[in-house]
Amino acid sequence: MLIWLRGLLARRTGRLIAAAAGIAVAVALLASLGVFLSAAKSTMTARSVQRVPVDWQIEVQPGADPTAVAQALQHAPGIEAVRPVGFAAVTGFESRQGGQVLTTGAGQVLGLPADYTGVFPGELRPLTGFPQGALLAQQTAANLHAGPGDTITLHRAGRPDATVRVDGIVDLPEADSLFQKVGAPPGAQLQAPPDNVLLLPADQLEKLYGAPPRRQFHARLSHRLPSDPAAAYEQVTGAARNLEVRLAGGGLVGDNLGAALDAARSDALYAQILFLFLGLPGALLAALLTAAITGAGAVRRRADQALLRTRGASTRALVRLALAESIMVGVTGVLAGLGLAAIIGLLAFGSAGFGATAATVAGGGVLAAIAGLLIAGATTLLPAVRDARTVTVASARRTIGAARPPWWMRYGLDGWLLLGSAAVFLVTSQSGYQLVLVPEGVPQISVDYWAFAGPALLWAGSGLLIWRLTYLTLGSRGLIRRLSRPLASGLAGTVAATLSRQRRLVTRTVAIAALAVVFATSTATFDATYRRQALVDAQLTNGADVTVTESPGAQIPPSQEHQIAAVQGVAAVEPLQHRFAYVGADLQDLYGIRPATLPHTTRLEDAYFVGGTARTLIDRLARRPDAILVSQETVHDFQLHIGDLLRLRLQDGRTKQFHDVDFHYAGIAAEFPTAPRDSFLVANAAYVAAQTGSDTIGAFLVTTDGTAAHTVADRLRSALGPRPQITDLDTTRRVIGSSLTAVDLGGLTTIELTFALGLAVAATALLLIMGFTERRRTFALATVLGARSRQLGAFVWTEVLLVGAGTALFGGLGGWALSQMLVSVLTGVFDPPPSALSVPWPYLGGVAAVGVLGLASAGAAAVRAAPRPPLTVLRDL
Repeated sequence: MLIWLRGLLARRTGRLIAAAAGIAVAVALLASLGVFLSAAKSTMTARSVQRVPVDWQIEVQPGADPTAVAQALQHAPGIEAVRPVGFAAVTGFESRQGGQVLTTGAGQVLGLPADYTGVFPGELRPLTGFPQGALLAQQTAANLHAGPGDTITLHRAGRPDATVRVDGIVDLPEADSLFQKVGAPPGAQLQAPPDNVLLLPADQLEKLYGAPPRRQFHARLSHRLPSDPAAAYEQVTGAARNLEVRLAGGGLVGDNLGAALDAARSDALYAQILFLFLGLPGALLAALLTAAITGAGAVRRRADQALLRTRGASTRALVRLALAESIMVGVTGVLAGLGLAAIIGLLAFGSAGFGATAATVAGGGVLAAIAGLLIAGATTLLPAVRDARTVTVASARRTIGAARPPWWMRYGLDGWLLLGSAAVFLVTSQSGYQLVLVPEGVPQISVDYWAFAGPALLWAGSGLLIWRLTYLTLGSRGLIRRLSRPLASGLAGTVAATLSRQRRLVTRTVAIAALAVVFATSTATFDATYRRQALVDAQLTNGADVTVTESPGAQIPPSQEHQIAAVQGVAAVEPLQHRFAYVGADLQDLYGIRPATLPHTTRLEDAYFVGGTARTLIDRLARRPDAILVSQETVHDFQLHIGDLLRLRLQDGRTKQFHDVDFHYAGIAAEFPTAPRDSFLVANAAYVAAQTGSDTIGAFLVTTDGTAAHTVADRLRSALGPRPQITDLDTTRRVIGSSLTAVDLGGLTTIELTFALGLAVAATALLLIMGFTERRRTFALATVLGARSRQLGAFVWTEVLLVGAGTALFGGLGGWALSQMLVSVLTGVFDPPPSALSVPWPYLGGVAAVGVLGLASAGAAAVRAAPRPPLTVLRDL
């Protein structure tokens, strides 16, 4: 056995290295992705925990003893800090400014302990004045025109009015969770936070109300949680349920941390889905590449086995030799792959372990190593065992003969796979499935893995179809002769005959190289589309690079845009009216726009509109001032047709009374910048102003001149003061973007795109070189018959061009088809869905350039090696 292994290392070095390289690529890809995804899950957990200012809000139930609840919390495991918070309602706030009395509607007064902001720093954001004392929420301050030092009046139900001196103005970035309805059924706790809020020291609230009518305890938990978001979610939610049992009805837990971890585990599931869709095809492709490399030497292996048999080797001995070769190739490939994965992690992420723990790295490495050894056994050991048991000595020594088509071609397996892919895709699409399902009341997230079958069958069927088409094309000697005539001239017939006899080897090269291109194209296209839609989603939510939203009730004229435009970094400003209109009995948001200038200020995607492009429908508002765009739901409910009269009730800016205004239905707007996701209306701002007697602006959409959006937002806050709410695109992307968007997808695709590029090169250049190596006999015989270097080059360059053309054609078409299906199947990842694929031309151009370079290098190497002394070559063979 040692003599055999030494002989392989001495005489079959290139084949062994190539096979080990294929295994190394598969191991490196699996190890990199597996370890990185584990590290990314840990990052998701950490980021989710950091974004939650208050982990738990324990609501004291009516009739319960707050002291008993506080004592139970002090002894509850996992709680690091607890602070009491009191809530009291007011019927309104009042202020007197410049001889004018300003009032608000109902609101809330909160009593906070002195160190509350130190324990929960993310709950309040100071804007102006002192950070302690009586703090007025930003919107309330705008409604009352009040600032630090002003005195406001509290109207208390059943109590005399009280006055409070304002010490500062604050923003409440987590108002939704702060004022949540703790203990409500799933889906019912979503309620708008109060518009008017005053924050007082706890002792001052007690002076005004005595014991607060409503009490909560805000808790910060220990963040020593499992790295996996799903496991962390189970631990936190289990602890919350355990605490409610301990409280015995005295309190209910608002589990903010559990809600954040629930979203994170959805992100982790998406990462696993992307691994299945984008990572496993790469590993399978590396395995196919390894199989092709070992298959390229099948004739040589059979000849070696036949020679050993004639010298008395038994089948068992041949199997032992094949096992030794498989172990040597597998171990070498596994070690090289793990080393390559460590180098990738070090170069791309600054850590050989991708930032994961030692246990995670070890576990991922072991699994990848097992996969590599299995690939080695499947591609090296099994074919050798099959040949040793089934192939005779006489047939093994035969190097020329008619090869039958593969069995699957005779049964049309490729067609069945493609039909199955189309059927699965149509069924899952028509059923309106969601890739990630969160049934109400069921804490577990389920994935429709059946949807994976469509792209998987398409990938496999495309590969077999490419094989069939290439095999049939090479079988047509007349066609190949005409295609090779520009290079081979008079040898075109001989070249065509040679390629026809060797078509299985050439076909395998084209099929695997094309699948590598499909993998690279689909991965890169999905990544580019995802990144673009993440930006589109942020722009849709924020409205523009920076959005200045005025407080409700503020009378802001359009001329305010000049003050905003004067701020450094602002390139354009677009005023946007925001009103409310009754459509029948339904109150909807109405947005008044300037059709001529809006498309130049913010991005309007065609996917936002139904029945026409964004430009077409916005132009309708310009051509007909009383035109209006409505939601699909409104069209359905009121059975509207284009041009129909739609009579809305709008509030008059002078009388404050609602009156009828006539509009005409002009199209459907499914989405619109800053608009809610349900029903809304879009109309011409000039017409709305004329009909209501008011040109008050609700928001200003700001386009920057290239300056960072958060920088311009900070400058606008300094220029405009605390009155308006100012949001920027950078912050919005972080808020609405999942941890997958912000962290994981970039690293995931960095790994995959790198390997896709490497596989595309290896599948073309390496397989060509292996094929040329196995055809040294052909070149030697041609040299004996008097062929010159230029004539030998005709064989080589004809094959190079055919492989390159087939790879580009079939790989491009397959990549486009798979990209379309991937984006359609993973439509739940995109919000809003893309109107078209985003094609990463620079990356694909790089793949094409490197592929052409690899083909040229392989062809040049074969041409240089072809004129070797024929007797030396034949003696070696």
